[in-house]
Amino acid sequence: MTDIPVYALYGEDTYSEEQNWLHWETITSRSRLYGFHIAPHRHEQFFQVLFLARGAARVTLDGLETALAAPALVTVPALTVHGYAFSPDVEGFVLTLFERDLAGLLADVPDILAGFAGPCILGPETEGLSPLAADIARLAQEADRSAPGQALAVRARLVLLFLAIHRIGRAGPVNADGAAAVAARHLRAFQALVDRHYRDNRALSFYAGALGISTTHLNRICRRELGITALSAIEGRVLVEAKRYLKFSALSVKEIGIILGYADPAYFTRFFTRAAGVTPSRFRATSRGEEGALTA
Repeated sequence: MTDIPVYALYGEDTYSEEQNWLHWETITSRSRLYGFHIAPHRHEQFFQVLFLARGAARVTLDGLETALAAPALVTVPALTVHGYAFSPDVEGFVLTLFERDLAGLLADVPDILAGFAGPCILGPETEGLSPLAADIARLAQEADRSAPGQALAVRARLVLLFLAIHRIGRAGPVNADGAAAVAARHLRAFQALVDRHYRDNRALSFYAGALGISTTHLNRICRRELGITALSAIEGRVLVEAKRYLKFSALSVKEIGIILGYADPAYFTRFFTRAAGVTPSRFRATSRGEEGALTA
């Protein structure tokens, strides 16, 4: 099995390094070239927003498939394995920007930025989703203009768009000063830190220190909000990535362990078996329908 394709845009190997680079296109313009089927792939540096305005789609994010009908919105951070199968009557937009630029746009609101650390799907039941189509259309129109202040206008519209997405799909309690809201912000920030450092084998004290709270407080938040300890949350993120590599890549179990911070392959195998309930080789074979050929 081949490695997961890493593209600039789907089917393309190069991209511009322009500052504040933004690309937009209709869903149809690219998907129809591939029979409305975009195979699982990932982008090394890009964050994408897909808005489904008409039609239907099957969305695959890190191996999990979801059926969607319009209107729907999908956010895809860099390195997330994603694919789509669209209905021929599909209409909508795909926005692509450097993840570093998203971080710059939302630098003044780190709690909101942390909310985009993982992929997100908002379906037709989400209140307030349909008006985003007009917002994205205006952003695309501005991106194509050649007028004074165009770059500033694009950045402003991007900020407003991401704030709207956050408010619609990820809004916290109304009382932003309440203990529950503070805990929710700590949790989102913790999850963003885990996404950045889960390969580094950092101690729990590192995460708690970065948040300015004690390890006991961090564990209390995770137990209350997630039902698991903070360490289990970190290990869960490692497990997701391990399963991703086992299912989609041709790397050996040893190579995957090294990528995830386990120099000793036996230690990685013990961790995975304990966390997943099966060995890495068994999981790989089962996920690919190859149970008769178990190899490491």
